Amino acid sequence: MQVNETLAEGLRHDFQISVTATEIMAKADARLADLKGRVKLDGFRPGKVPVSHLKKVYGRSLMVETIEDMIRDTNMQIVSDHGFKLAGNPKVAMPSDEKEIEDILAGKADLNYTVTLEIVPAIELADFKSFNLEKPVVEVSDADVDEGIKRIADQNRNYSTRAEGAKAENGDRVTISFKGTIDGEPFDGGSSEDILVVLGSNALIPGFEEQLVGIGVGETRIVKASFPKNYADTELAGKDAEFETTASMIEMPEETKIDDEFAQSIGLNTLDQLKKAVRERLSAEFARAMRQHVKRALFDRLDETHKFEAPPTLVEEEFEQVWNSITKEMETNNKTFADEDTTEEAAREEYRRIADRRVRLSLVLSEIGEKNGISVTDDEINRALIDRARQMPGREKEIWDYYQKNPQAMAQIRAPLFENKVVDYILELATITDKKVTREDLYKDYEANHGPD
Repeated sequence: MQVNETLAEGLRHDFQISVTATEIMAKADARLADLKGRVKLDGFRPGKVPVSHLKKVYGRSLMVETIEDMIRDTNMQIVSDHGFKLAGNPKVAMPSDEKEIEDILAGKADLNYTVTLEIVPAIELADFKSFNLEKPVVEVSDADVDEGIKRIADQNRNYSTRAEGAKAENGDRVTISFKGTIDGEPFDGGSSEDILVVLGSNALIPGFEEQLVGIGVGETRIVKASFPKNYADTELAGKDAEFETTASMIEMPEETKIDDEFAQSIGLNTLDQLKKAVRERLSAEFARAMRQHVKRALFDRLDETHKFEAPPTLVEEEFEQVWNSITKEMETNNKTFADEDTTEEAAREEYRRIADRRVRLSLVLSEIGEKNGISVTDDEINRALIDRARQMPGREKEIWDYYQKNPQAMAQIRAPLFENKVVDYILELATITDKKVTREDLYKDYEANHGPD
């Protein structure tokens, strides 16, 4: 066998491999000898089947298997000898001439093929102790807790029927029935009976609720409104409609007294317990936003300090995945690139840059994990899987079985666990400076920096 490197360009390496017919036949004969001792064929005693008969029965398929094994073993040997870390599966180019292929399978011709390898570049890791990162810190205030409780009270408030002859006001709950038309014709989903809507909640399409202010019980109005351009039903998106709307009940919101009795109405014993629960929930929300900020800042730092060529195939695969997701979302929302104040060409360039960053960050995190013995245990994966299954009561076994039978889905469980463990490792080494900020600043910064890493 001869192996010659014919191209070494960037991360691509091409090899020309030549295997003599004699070598192939020797491997095939060894497989036949092994097969002879195990195969059972009608009319022959075990181990007594003539080799000539075995060749007649299994010859072609055995040669194919022999060649496949030799190619796989040779590829592995090349990778091992050169110390390569592959970015993807080797690409093998076999002979295409049918006669040549038949001669090879018959043991009459040598096998000549090429293999292309795309490798991961050597990554020199930065000194993480030199990283200086800023962490926004927000403490949950009493005002935050009071606001949170008020939101809960608003969501659970009671309503009482307004006096006869009263007109609906903003904030009232109105029971309505309507029949919608577009260009005078009814449309699917355009009619409904006895639905509840709180005026000012923006639960209906823009402009609908505002036109119900001042309506009375038994009154019918023609409400004119337009479906948003990004409406989920693309058949209706952007279209003007008219709704013949009748109110059958008007209720005004009652003031909710926030006390122990209110806490008990939502399943807690005392108002203090409710305050504690809200404070804990807000603390968890703030903690997630604060960590996401630090994580994004860390990724930016990793991006700055690890500039190398990412394997083109991996970047292209990542780009296609991102681009398909973006275009599908835009299609669903009936949006164009012009709506986003950009062009398709500019968007492609931006998302290709994002794909390149994602691939490089993924390789850097993998390298950090490999060099520092960071891994995800089966117990950690199982705990995460159990948590996910519990999010769908009644379907726990179905969810569990799905992930157990789908390695790709299981990888989606493992990936964030591994990423967070590597992030924690780096943050232990980096210098983190706390910076007190307001809740508003935290979430403004969170939204601005919650990018697609």
